[in-house]
Amino acid sequence: MKALCYHGPKDIRYDDAPDATPQDARAAVVKIDLCAICGSDLHIYHGNGFSADTGYCVGHEAIGEVVEVGRDVRRLRVGDRVMVSGAVGCGDCAPCLAGDVLRCRNGAPQCYGLSHALEGCQAEAVAVPAADFNAAPIPDGVSPEQALMLTDNLPTAYMGVRNADVGPGKTVAVVGLGPIGLMAVECAFVLGASRVYALDMVADRRARAAELGAVALDPSSAFEEIHEATKGRMVDCAVEAVGADVAIDAAIRLAGAGATVSAFGVNLNQEFPYPLGTAFMKGLTFRISGCPVPLYWGELVPLLRDGRLRPERFVSHRVPLADGEAAYRQFDEKTDGALKMLLAN
Repeated sequence: MKALCYHGPKDIRYDDAPDATPQDARAAVVKIDLCAICGSDLHIYHGNGFSADTGYCVGHEAIGEVVEVGRDVRRLRVGDRVMVSGAVGCGDCAPCLAGDVLRCRNGAPQCYGLSHALEGCQAEAVAVPAADFNAAPIPDGVSPEQALMLTDNLPTAYMGVRNADVGPGKTVAVVGLGPIGLMAVECAFVLGASRVYALDMVADRRARAAELGAVALDPSSAFEEIHEATKGRMVDCAVEAVGADVAIDAAIRLAGAGATVSAFGVNLNQEFPYPLGTAFMKGLTFRISGCPVPLYWGELVPLLRDGRLRPERFVSHRVPLADGEAAYRQFDEKTDGALKMLLAN
């Protein structure tokens, strides 16, 4: 089959790859209709990946059609159109069955496309382990693009805002306005935020946030402007959606007394100098987490059906999988309004 494979820094190739096959009787194979490039894929693209492997298929966001199932698969059938959760669990333990794969008691939480251990979804097909748990039929009333956002980006944004304790009347700062950051802005308003400040260095992305109702700010002047607007109180909730030290630092600086800071951008720096003194004096709550994707599907699907969340609006490009190499370059360089890049088979 064909797939996008990592061969080194800035070397993603549309390449031949082994056909996807079920690993065991609980697995299934999904023929991919639509997949996407995530901001965290750029870590791999830049050569700062999660393993030393090369030649593996990348990507962890996909929807498609079940074309093969193992003999122990009970909930899925050949022909089902499914969304494939980017967060993978064992599907046996209590936390996994509740959707919280990060707390898998069998030590099995994984993500597609980080190494040869679990090949990625930017391909013609993907093998899904514990398929009854790690894939789900696309819900009625949810479009294919929305279903694709449910495989990672939208649950991650929603989790990030929930972890920041966003609620009615709260003031919020969202640092970083990539697709997930913009979805976080939308989620903050859905959860009742009275004002959302949205920070990004890219003017086009600030304009997108302003269209959602946010106060869009350049990071270079954001602290002073929020300080003045809030009479020094700063914000109740700060959301960091980049995964860079400078963005985490900005979120902490923008947080007011008793505020909650939520960081969920993938950050590979193991030595971030967390400002304990500042956190102590402000009485901050700080949360950082990856996203147990299926945990939030039950809350998000009704919001999509009711039109209260429209993450598909952040799709900027839809190109053939065969053009994935160019799509990665464009997404990395943020040219031509690149935001959410979809790849179609």
